[in-house]
Amino acid sequence: MAFSGEGRGLNKNILVKTIQTMNQHLPTRRLNLTELLAMEKPGIRGKDNTFFVIDKSELKLISESVPRFLWSRLRLPMLIEMSPDFGSGGARIQGEAEVEMVSKILGKERPMDKQIIIYLPDVRELRRKLPTTTQYAFITNLRDRSISD
Repeated sequence: MAFSGEGRGLNKNILVKTIQTMNQHLPTRRLNLTELLAMEKPGIRGKDNTFFVIDKSELKLISESVPRFLWSRLRLPMLIEMSPDFGSGGARIQGEAEVEMVSKILGKERPMDKQIIIYLPDVRELRRKLPTTTQYAFITNLRDRSISD
């Protein structure tokens, strides 16, 4: 087919636009725990200009789960990255402070890495405990796996 390459590019563009639309709720800027604890009414603004109020009881739970020296490094809302690359029902959490917090809250052994992969039961538990301080982010790898590097 003469236009097969163009169709693949078009499909990738559609996929990119779809994922961008799915991620419109994400914050324009994430704040660290120290900043949010200092706010009278903690919250963040999304790319779609929606203001999300962050529950102070969640901030308290997080501050009790993470050593104080990590508060300035812990960015909230924490992103739960959903991708088929992590396996069925898999999600990734990135960041040293974020991994520390997730490990404590879920009662898991902390990996030595600055990321942790969790699966649906843990994702549900994390969202149940921290509904206002976590958000889903949808990601994908656009590299064509059939082409060898």
